[in-house]
Formats: sequence, C-alpha cells, structure tokens
Amino acid sequence: MLRRALPIGIQTFRQIREGDYYYVDKTGFALRLIDEGKYYFLSRPRRFGKSLFLDTLAELLSGNEALFRGLEAGHRWDWSRRCAVIRLSFGGGVVRQPDELDAKIREQLGINQEVLGIRCEEPTLAGCFAELMRKAHATTRERVVVLVDEYDKPILDNLTDPETARRMRDGLRNLYSVIKDSDAHIRFAFLTGVSKFSKFSLFSGLNNLTDITLDADYSAICGYTEADLDQVFTPELAGLDRDQIRAWYNGYNWTGEAVYNPFDLLLLFKKRLFHPWWFETATPTFLLEVLTSRQVFVPDLEHWQTSERLLSAFDVDHISTEALLFQTGYLTIGAMNQLGAFIPMPTSPAWAWT
Repeated sequence: MLRRALPIGIQTFRQIREGDYYYVDKTGFALRLIDEGKYYFLSRPRRFGKSLFLDTLAELLSGNEALFRGLEAGHRWDWSRRCAVIRLSFGGGVVRQPDELDAKIREQLGINQEVLGIRCEEPTLAGCFAELMRKAHATTRERVVVLVDEYDKPILDNLTDPETARRMRDGLRNLYSVIKDSDAHIRFAFLTGVSKFSKFSLFSGLNNLTDITLDADYSAICGYTEADLDQVFTPELAGLDRDQIRAWYNGYNWTGEAVYNPFDLLLLFKKRLFHPWWFETATPTFLLEVLTSRQVFVPDLEHWQTSERLLSAFDVDHISTEALLFQTGYLTIGAMNQLGAFIPMPTSPAWAWT
C-alpha cells in the first residue's frame, strides 16, 4: 500500500494537496456550512485542525479548483464564483497591552489590503475593516468572505490579569461588531478559537453567529473518525493495536460522532509509540495557572454533571472549572442523562493533572 507523508503541524491546505500528504476530506462539511447559513462560530481545543479547515474554506471560496480534484467539493462546487477572502489570525505571538493588540489588528488589515490590492483611507481600525470589505465587494462584484482564526487568543494570553483581559476583550468586540454592520458586503463568515466566550461579553455586536461547537452534525468537523482511519490511514496501521489506539486517542466528543485527536495520531504513526503527545505540547499556560490558583488537581468527575449553558458560561469575570477544562480539551462529553445534563469524562487514560 502507498504510504504518504504525514502532515504533522501543517495547516496549509495547498501544501497538503500539492505535497501528496495524507488528507482527510472535510470539504463536505464546508459545503454544508455554506449552503445552510452565513455566519458561524466553532470552538475546538488547540491542534485539532481548526486552522487547516479555515484554510480549506479560503481556498474553496477563492475558487482554486485544482486543489479539490478528487474531493467531495470537487464535483459539487460552482467554480465560476470567486470571492475575495479577508483573513484575520491572532495565533502568532503574544500581545500584552491594548496598543499591541491595535498594532496586531493594523498588521492583519495591512496584509489583507496588500493581498487584495486595496488601500484603505479610514483612520480607525474598525473603519478600515469596514472599508476593506466594502471596497473588496465593489471590486470583485461578489460579497466577501471573512475568516477569523484564534479569535480569542489575545484574551486568553492575559486571563490571569483580568483588567488587561477585559481591555483585550473590548478591543476585539469593537472589531468583530464591524462584521454584523457589514452584512450587505459579506457572503460567508467563520470564526474559530479555543474558548467559547459568551455572546453578551464578546459578540454583543455580532449576535447572529450560529454556534456549531456542540452541534452533533459537526462533531467530526475537526479530528479523525474511525472511518477516516480505515479509508485514509490504512498503510500506517500495520503493527499497531487498534483497541489500544482507541483507548489512547479516540476520546473526544461534541454530542455527535467521536473523533481521534489528529496531532496524537500523526505522532503515533511517525514514532510508533503510544504517548500523550498532545498533552505535552498543547497545554495552554493559562490553564495550568488558573487550575493551580483554584487548587484543582484531581477533579471529582463522578459528581460533575453540567449543561450546555454552563459550558458556554465563559468570560473574563466568570469561568467555571468545567467549562475551562472542556474547552481546552481535557474533558469531553461522555454521556447525557435523562435531564439533559452532560456527564463529563477525561479525554485520555494518559490524561494527568500534575
């Protein structure tokens, strides 16, 4: 059987497709999202494939047909429509002050102006963002696409300093509110991040987002399913115990189909060794600091039952331990009781607290 390159750490759809890497086809999810709605939000833990899915959306809506040949979208998409794509990412670097956040936003807007060949004249950041969408629409005669990656990172980087975190939140809220005000110029918008801040605190100006975080139909939008292993990674499974793979890495569920952590699996295939790869490299610093301050070392999971509403209660001034652990990937949904409460469970037997 043909063995391909393992896309470890690669978040660029073009590189994966042109470099003959293994690729799990997620384009069906992209088609469904675009067909059924306009504004979306998705929360997933780090290193779960959010950035790759966002890049896939960008290439699809830009009309780069050659990259999708042989995939589900290849024969179902209207390639005659090409949209201008505006991309904002807060994943790189750390911002500690509001002026640093302003500089980061200005940098992102500048990159998009250069890519789209547009020059903004508005002096404010919000004004420039709105002008960019308006002019891109006028230039292409197609409504634009807005993709935001790691929308929450400037807040999370400062979570242990609540005053700074609030100022970051307010700056981002001002930026994101422009998206709703520019509805006439937008075809599709998708925001992703690790956490799910309450709509009141961060999206009060963007209250038309459809949150698919706990939508069973999109549980497998990131990560690998059992079928994916059989259809895509068969050449890598030789010599590995399938039950052991399940026990270690197939512990993630967002009310629908369970998925494997992609980073863990790819490292397993490369190293041929069972190990908590994701835990060692994707643990957010803010998580450890908050848990330590609360003296949470061995949670009493048997007595934890929580609801979707509680898991959504995430803000600078109110972050439940359950929501924090769930949104960062250390708890998942094990079951649901008759009252509709979620029964949490750890995501791996190798999961540790110290």
